[in-house]
This record gives sequence, structure tokens and C-alpha cells, in this order.
Amino acid sequence: MVQVRPYTLSDLPGLLQIQRDCFPPPYPEEQLWSKEQIASHIRHFPQGALCAEVDGELVGSATCLIIQFDPAHPEHTWSEVAGDGFIHTHNPGGDSLYGIDMAVRPAWRRQGVARALYAARFELVRQLGLKRFLAGGRMPGYHRYAGRWTPEEYAAAVVRGEIDDLVITPQLRSGLRPVQVIHNYLPDEESANCALLLEWQP
Repeated sequence: MVQVRPYTLSDLPGLLQIQRDCFPPPYPEEQLWSKEQIASHIRHFPQGALCAEVDGELVGSATCLIIQFDPAHPEHTWSEVAGDGFIHTHNPGGDSLYGIDMAVRPAWRRQGVARALYAARFELVRQLGLKRFLAGGRMPGYHRYAGRWTPEEYAAAVVRGEIDDLVITPQLRSGLRPVQVIHNYLPDEESANCALLLEWQP
């Protein structure tokens, strides 16, 4: 059974291994979590630093922070929201919970791990009385269609269920709904540096 709990500094080795397992090349190695970033997550917003384990084994992790979101101006970069991965941008007085990463070990995918982590995030939104949960979803399958479709056309096809995307499809299955494609979100060759902003509201 999948159990979700806040991660601590004692989980560092397992969290770093999850990063290596989940984001192999061509994903930029410098974008994997460092020990310093993980420690900063715990320091700034321990409630939003979550991991999933099965029988004591870490199988996934997810980190989030609180931001003030303006639906009329949704454009942003991952780095702006995430404080370059250190979440010093965490705003306890904000209105939205923002997920800056989700990682599930390949061997544990499609076994309810991501769904459990999202459920924990949604519960946190309720507990804190926030308006929404947001996440920028990578579109790693886009590179196979880049010559034919715009990022918006690709995202729309995934949302309609015509094709599966390794990241976006599980997010949709977890209850998130599309807001819009964000360009220049994150250096990510597979996604053409784009992400689909998704939202869940209680």
C-alpha cells in the first residue's frame, strides 16, 4: 500500500536516487535536485515536501509551495515560481499551492503512486483553505510530433485522449484540468521548453 508522508533529511539518499531514476539524459543533469535544494524545501515548507513509500521503500516524491496566482496573467517560468529550485519564493499568504516536481520510479509507475501524491496535495489545498492546486506539466512526448504540431496542438491531442504523454496523461487522470501551454517554461529539449499549466480546484 502506498503511504505518503513529509520527507526529511534522512530521506536524502533515496530522494536523490529517485531523481536519477526518473530523469535520465537528455534531461539536464543540473536540473536534478541537489542536497541543498532538498534541505531548502524542508526548511521553507515542510508540509509541501512529500514522498511516497511502499513497505519502507521510497518510490516517489513531490514538492510544492504556496504562491499568489493571477489567472489573468498565467505566464511564468519554473525558475521564477520555484526560486531556482530552492522555493525561497514560498508565500504563506498566497492563494494557490504550486507543484514544482513529481517523480515516480519507473518500476512503480501505473501503480497509484502519483495519484496518492496528488491526493495528498489536494488535501493540503483543502486544509490550508487555498483556491487551487497548480502544476506545469512537461510534455516529453512532444518531440515526436514537433515537426507537425505546435505545442498547443499536441497538448490538445493529449487532453482529448488521442495520444498518451508520460507526464500530462497521468496528471489528467489524477484530476487536473488544462489551463494553457506556457512557452519558455523550463529548458527541456523533449518538450521544446514548453509546459502545460494544469489546475485543480476544491
